Formats: sequence, C-alpha cells, structure tokens
Amino acid sequence: MHSRMPKVLHPVGGHPLITHVLRTVRQAGLERPVVVLNPGADGILPLLGDAECVFQAEPLGTADAVRCARDALRSRCDHLLVVNGDVPLLRAPTLELLMRRHEQSGALATVLTCHLERPYGFGRVLRDRDGQAVRVVEECAASEEERAVKEVNCGAYCFRADWLWPNLDRLKPHDRGEYYLTDLVGLARADGGSVEGVATDDPLEALGVNTRAHLAEAEAGLRRRLCEELMSAGVTVEDPATVYLHPGIKVGEDTVILHNTALQGRTVVGRDCRLGPNAVIVDSVIGDRCTVEASCVEEADLADEVHVGPFSHIRAGTRLARGAHVGNFAELKKTEMGEGSKTGHFSYLGDAAVGAHVNIGAGTVTCNFDGREKHPTTIEDGAFIGSDTMLVAPVRVGARAITGAGSVVNKDVPAEAVALGVPVRIRKKRRERSGAEPTPRPDQAGEPQNRAGAATLGER
Repeated sequence: MHSRMPKVLHPVGGHPLITHVLRTVRQAGLERPVVVLNPGADGILPLLGDAECVFQAEPLGTADAVRCARDALRSRCDHLLVVNGDVPLLRAPTLELLMRRHEQSGALATVLTCHLERPYGFGRVLRDRDGQAVRVVEECAASEEERAVKEVNCGAYCFRADWLWPNLDRLKPHDRGEYYLTDLVGLARADGGSVEGVATDDPLEALGVNTRAHLAEAEAGLRRRLCEELMSAGVTVEDPATVYLHPGIKVGEDTVILHNTALQGRTVVGRDCRLGPNAVIVDSVIGDRCTVEASCVEEADLADEVHVGPFSHIRAGTRLARGAHVGNFAELKKTEMGEGSKTGHFSYLGDAAVGAHVNIGAGTVTCNFDGREKHPTTIEDGAFIGSDTMLVAPVRVGARAITGAGSVVNKDVPAEAVALGVPVRIRKKRRERSGAEPTPRPDQAGEPQNRAGAATLGER
C-alpha cells in the first residue's frame, strides 16, 4: 500500500476495511470474534468493539496469525471460521453457507472459492479428477499450468478445531519465513481427510485489498452493489457510476439521485426527493419531497418539502422546517429556520433561530463571532430582513419587523418596527404610522422593495 497507515484502516465506502469484515462476521451470527494484529496497529483497537484482540509479534504469515489466536479459541469452539481482514465485500449469507456446508460435510477444512476470468494476484484452488480440492497454491509459487486455473481462494476458511490446532505446528516456512494457512488444505488431504470448496458467484467477494488499485476496485464494486440495492427498492439512480454511497444509508421510494451525488454516513432520505446533480449529503435526515441541488448538507435535519441550492452549504446543527427554502450561495450553521421561511441568495446565518415565514434578503449576514465567543441571533415570525443587513449578535428582530437594506442591526428591533441605517435607528411601529407601505410578502425573498431601497421606509 506504500502507506504509514495499517492496510486494514484504509477506507472503502467511508469505513475501514476491518470494520466491513467484522460487521459481516457478526451478521453471520458469530459473537466476539478474535482479531490478530501486529504490535504497531494500536489505531485499529478503537474499531474492534467487543472483539478480542491478540498480537502477532512478527509478521510470519497467515498460519502463524491463527496460531497466535490458539490460546484464546482452543476451548471455545468445535469449528473455526478464519477470514482475512482485507476482504471488505464478503457477504454474511456467504459465510453462513460456508459454515453450514463445512459442518454438514464433516470436512477437515472448507475453502471459499470463486471463478474469475482474470485471476491475477490470487491463490489458485487445485482439484483432482473427482473434483475434490487438493491444494491451494499462491500465485508466486504456481507453475504456468497452475496459473491458468481460474478458481481462486477468497480468503475465508472453516476448519475442524481438534484437527487444526495440532497441525498448525506441522507447517513448514516458505522462502520469506512465512507460514501459509492455505498449506493446511494439502495437509488435510495428505492425512486422508476431505476438503470442501464452496464457490460464490459474486467476484466482488473474492476481492482482497493489497494495493491502492485494489482499494479503488473495492470502492467501485461497493458503490455498484449499493446502487443496485436502492434501485431494487424503488429509487431511481440516474448514473450509478457517478453516485457515491456509504453502507447503511436509507432512501425512500421514488426518490431520484442524479449524477455526481454522494450520500454518506448515517444519512436517511425520505420519498419523492430529488438529490443532485453534484450534491453531498453527510449524516443528515432529509424529509419527503425535498430538493438538494448542487449543495452540501452536513449533520443537518431537513423537514418535508425543503429546497436547498444550488451552491449552498448547510452545516452541522441546522434544522429546516417544512417548506423552508435556501437558495444559491447561502451558508447556514447551527441555525433553525421555521416553516416557509426563505433565504434566497448570498447569505450567512450562524447560531440563528429564524421563525416562520421570514424573508431573508440577499447578502444578509449574522455577525455571530466577536473574536472570542459565538452569539445567537433571533428573528421572529413574519419578519422581513432587507438585503445586505448585518445582524450583530446577540440580537433579536421582533415578529413582523422590517430591516432596511444595508442596515447594521446592533440592538434589538421590537415587533412590527422598522429598523434603518448604520448603525440602525428604530422607527415607529408600522401599525402606528399612517400611510406606511404594506408588509412585503414572504415570497419576495431578496427583492428590492423599491428603487430607493428599504431605507425609505419610515422616513416620510
């Protein structure tokens, strides 16, 4: 891998290789697996959960790794499942089949295999004339004839424990001093025992990651598999080759995922949504009938019928109520926006609580950071925030109040008042003024109120 990081920490689908393998083993019904690590692999320990960990003092091969787990497992089981830590696309039903066939056959060893058109890099499974597996030979040690075999070893095995433990010590080291677990296949046949081969018809399950190229292949294979699962559940994926998914995401039926879109982490998406093109949604909850176009949504909660984008950033802690609209080039951080509220263009709202049916004009900024601490901004129901308003937090704008375009609001604005200027001046409440202009409708987000701008309000 040419990396300072242990191989099994390299991610596929947003999760380290070892996490995929452990999840599959647990889904297959095996509790508290034993993981064999090198002494310098401390960064893996937080990922193991309830798995038991043992250390291999020197990297002396797969058989030596199993030998290191002998004391932890000798008294726990009659049969042993061994899985390589770098096969992220192995499925739990396949392991269940492997274990079931092993126990039913009475074999000393059972090997998971797969037929590949291009078996480069894999150990070959050699069979006798009766079709019985007799040996597994690593590619580096295979003859030209053996390399022509297309049945390969997938890196998952079952062994009868009472035969395995003593026979590990009979194995001979190879050229680099390593002991190969696959040599047990030939040893079992030499002892007169049977060896079973269970084949999977999914080549992705055989993919062991040994290079960065393998890592990319695994990523592409996982994406393709996840896209197929979504499409079979009623989701439209426009171009699976350019859609990036993580395991565990959930998407409702009749949602459309357009090209260059990524759904990552623990994201949950409702029905009838339209996501993309060029959208990134991470660890977020998206309601029904939402649109996220060419925007990034991170750790946020969008209710039904919310529209975001294009080119906006919804950051952690943001909650958008039903029918809220965030237009182009807006950024929201730790902000709650009420039902039907809108920020149309070029705005930043941070640490803000925005009520229902509020209009946020273009260029509005909540000035929430004083250089040391963050401060909140509150905008109550029905308020109209004029374009280029600076809201210097902490500050509150009352219900149905108006701020003039270009105003710097550094003090609270009462309900139904008009605030103008730099710094802001508070005019009489609109209901107390004769001839005042009507309240701008909430659907006029970011539009100028007249040619002179909102600064004319209250200055008759």
